[in-house]
Amino acid sequence: MDPSASTSGTPDATGPEILVFSRAATSHPSRGELARRLSGAPHDTRSLDRIAALAARLLGASSGQIALLSDEQLVIGGAGASAGAVGRRSPAEESVCSLTVEADAEVVITDAANDDRAEHFPVVRAGTVAAYVGVPLRIDGEPVGALCVYAEEPRTWSSEDVHVLEELVAPVVAELQLAALTQEYESERLVWQLAVDAAGVGAFDWDLVTGELRWDSRLLDLFGLDRTTFGGTIDAFNDALHPDDLDRVTRALTEAIDTIGLYAAEYRVVLPDGTIRWIAARGRALAGPDGRAARVLGAAYDTTAVQDGEARVARVLEAMPTAFFHLDPAWRFTYVNERGRELLGPVRGELIGANVWELFPASVGTEVEAHYRRAVDSGEPVEFEVSYPPPLDRSYEVRAWPTPDGLSVYFIDVTERREAEQREAQAAARQHVLTRLSEDLTRTLDAQQAATQLAEAVAGTWGDWCLVTLADRPIADPAVRTPAAAPWRRGLTDVAGAHVDPALRPVVDAYRRLRIDALTDASFLARALTTQDTVIIEDGATEAIDAVLGTGDARELWRRLAPRSAVLLPLRGRDHTVGALSVFRDAGSEPFSPEDVADLVDAASRAGLALDNARLYSEQRDLAEGLQRSLLTAPPEPDHLHVVVRYEPAAQAAQVGGDWYDAFLQPGGATSVVIGDVIGHDTAAAAAMGQLRGLLRGIAVAFDESPATVLSRVDRAMKTLMIDTTATAVVARFEQTAQERRDGVTRFRWSNAGHPPPLVAVPADGYGATVEVVALSPDDPGAPYELLLGLDPEAERTDSVVTLPRGVTVLLYTDGLVERRGRLIDEGVAQLREVVAELVGAELTLDELCDELLRRMLPESNEDDVAIVAVRLHPEDRPRPPEAGPRRVPGPLPAPLPPRG
Repeated sequence: MDPSASTSGTPDATGPEILVFSRAATSHPSRGELARRLSGAPHDTRSLDRIAALAARLLGASSGQIALLSDEQLVIGGAGASAGAVGRRSPAEESVCSLTVEADAEVVITDAANDDRAEHFPVVRAGTVAAYVGVPLRIDGEPVGALCVYAEEPRTWSSEDVHVLEELVAPVVAELQLAALTQEYESERLVWQLAVDAAGVGAFDWDLVTGELRWDSRLLDLFGLDRTTFGGTIDAFNDALHPDDLDRVTRALTEAIDTIGLYAAEYRVVLPDGTIRWIAARGRALAGPDGRAARVLGAAYDTTAVQDGEARVARVLEAMPTAFFHLDPAWRFTYVNERGRELLGPVRGELIGANVWELFPASVGTEVEAHYRRAVDSGEPVEFEVSYPPPLDRSYEVRAWPTPDGLSVYFIDVTERREAEQREAQAAARQHVLTRLSEDLTRTLDAQQAATQLAEAVAGTWGDWCLVTLADRPIADPAVRTPAAAPWRRGLTDVAGAHVDPALRPVVDAYRRLRIDALTDASFLARALTTQDTVIIEDGATEAIDAVLGTGDARELWRRLAPRSAVLLPLRGRDHTVGALSVFRDAGSEPFSPEDVADLVDAASRAGLALDNARLYSEQRDLAEGLQRSLLTAPPEPDHLHVVVRYEPAAQAAQVGGDWYDAFLQPGGATSVVIGDVIGHDTAAAAAMGQLRGLLRGIAVAFDESPATVLSRVDRAMKTLMIDTTATAVVARFEQTAQERRDGVTRFRWSNAGHPPPLVAVPADGYGATVEVVALSPDDPGAPYELLLGLDPEAERTDSVVTLPRGVTVLLYTDGLVERRGRLIDEGVAQLREVVAELVGAELTLDELCDELLRRMLPESNEDDVAIVAVRLHPEDRPRPPEAGPRRVPGPLPAPLPPRG
């Protein structure tokens, strides 16, 4: 699948160029040659698929694709519709990605079917691609492919969309470079194997028990024999030897067999045509079950060229593209090829004949010595990697294999491959940190918490310490600022800071509180905010910022922190700046690299949007909560009857609800309390709540009637006033005659319109640890809750009455206190009864009880708003307790209106 696009922008918009083939090539290959080489390299399609998927997801597109283009297109990564095309080759002229490669620039199109550059492509005509955006992939400065996303419907792409794709180019190019280096590395391994083959080394195996002597084909060639002419015995070998060398070779073999040790000999053989050839042989005798030698294994190669001065084997070794050297059993250098001399050249003294451990004493006791000795002791080859510090500053894969006359070692330079892997890992790690930072910031809508998370994420990742600055109002774009604009520092606060060194965190915190006022108009922070550009101080940050600080404590704290370099970035919201991020590195740290600055720009962009969201949320939340609270008034405080109210809004911004409470005195002297909940969670519910609350309290005060009558009048008034809503409510009155006052009791009369029942907590002895909590249901246990308000204006409503002793606590609440997703409301009520019993038993004041009750019952992020009314009946034969506050009642109450017929 190949998307379509249109070109726009500048050719240098896709980030850094990376040289891939510089080691192997003598000149820069063409773009097509580069693409063909990369097409043949082994790619990590899973990583490339993830990048394509990430690109599509970040741009909100249906599909993403990574492709290489020469004379054909190869899709090497895909997501969405392109997922099935990975590994597929197709003609380049049919690929819309060719527009991106030919232009060597970003390509953007909103409606492919109506774009004369794209309408001819098959996938556009088929309707598969309707909108496209892509950026080129460059190797050695040449565009070799494209990273793109596309959609099945026309759409508009923003400059931010293009920027996101450009940010994702780096890990794609790093993967391409790694694939190319891996291919080159395998080629070097093949060259080495060919070099060994070219040396003409043959192998032999002499079974001392059966007497059979087996030679491989290369050794047969060295002796000028074949399978039919070689006798397969030690006598056949002796027959081929030059007579003058027979005794010497026999003694060497006998000694190796007797000692079960090494065999080494160099001798002449007489070929069937009479030609003399020199052979060098190395081997080892191996013991059998009885401890005596059972076989001799070894290898041999032609040394005629060396003996004749031609040094053919030496030339092969010299031509090897890797460093090679040989150590004898005494760890002395016997041979070092040219690349080996380059590698070992910085050492002083002659290499040949020198002991490796004396020449390189720093290697003694390291993994290098351990691996070399293990290879010699075990007789098995070893492989390992080693990195050398400057001035060599290279990484090598080392292969060492034991031979009868010592240890052969070669080094393959894997520095570029390791650096590519490291770059890819660093790019992935940086992307992971940025992704995690975005997730952390989007999980909170509290600006202070978001700023703290940003400071802690940046310090230790991109800097040694940092400060986060927020503005109490958005900072406009400098292009629209007027001469009368406010000074740059007005409304700014350094709200968060962090340092990797715990001992310096108090210093950063103290400097944070003083910095804004201490900075002059020439400060770098002022420049970053007024220009809304990134400001970089590569070196000498201590002196540079000291010069724009006023005298006083802030300057002294700054000199204690003394950073080397700094980066100051504006935190941009949607169309304005919400603050700034200041990042510092201390004297012992490296200056900021271009990659570091790019990451910080990305982090600041993500943080700016998150902080802007938090600001908008706070504004909406404050507006919603202010509206809700403006409708809820403080309760009266009649003598010996303490009323406490609480309202807790839902966690989601602007989700004002219909929960309300009320408490007022009626003309007859009774205290009425109300709890209610209008169905819904929006501004309409809040408005309906305000109407019902005003309607109910007006009717209750005007007529001074029972709770059931009040609810009935409200029901009928709602129909007359066409208030189209439904609500639950409990209306209750605390009534008392003179005799009841003398007896120390109070009647509690209530009527329930489909609302959770009130709770009454009765201490066993008036006040004490033993508390019984009762849910007040209707007098008839079998009677259902009466209808909600707003359903039937003619519904019959009844009162329930219970006589309460003084000292009890009555609680009215809305369902948000007990109802949770995934939990039955009965379970919540049972928990509430347990908590109320514990808190009343602990003899908390009523205010303390309400605060602790909300803390225990509500989750960290409550989904519903909550209202509660708590009433405590203090004994009337004692003074009103101080914790109940002053007596607070209106003046003389007017007589209630008589009912009208």
